[in-house]
Amino acid sequence: MTFESVLAERKAELSKKWADLVLQTYPKETQKVWTKQKDRFQNPVGAAIFEATGELFDQLIDWQDAGVIAKSLDKLIRIRAVQDFTPSQALSFVFLLKKLLRDEFFKAMKKDGTLDNLLRFEAKVDNLAMMSFDIYTKSREEVFRFRVDEVKRAQSSLLRKAGMVVDVTTDLSVD
Repeated sequence: MTFESVLAERKAELSKKWADLVLQTYPKETQKVWTKQKDRFQNPVGAAIFEATGELFDQLIDWQDAGVIAKSLDKLIRIRAVQDFTPSQALSFVFLLKKLLRDEFFKAMKKDGTLDNLLRFEAKVDNLAMMSFDIYTKSREEVFRFRVDEVKRAQSSLLRKAGMVVDVTTDLSVD
């Protein structure tokens, strides 16, 4: 039995544990709401975290298409990129998976001499981390671009209201 097949058998349990670890990176009050409320409409962030960790867990086991993996990563990273996290905090969820896997499997695999299978799988998690850095950077650039555009719109609106800007798009017909 391969390590991937063991992971596949325990996918539901392990992906939930991973999501729980991700939720523990938030303040206690937020954790309570996001773990108790299962309704996707009343708790879109919590639902997205559980969904993304489940998808990513599946995709890590198979590692077929980096583009599909990136889409699932993007769901989770976009949430964390707009929150008040440092980059390392925002991307810590990837390394929490390594912690989970080691907590669950390290001792037994070391004892039975199959630890190299865990280390081989951890290389996939490392690749996931590298992909995460690229996606996070793009997401943060988007957030900053949105903020700059909003400031520009607000400033332009204020100047127009103050009569300090002339709208050149109006019809200037000469009689």
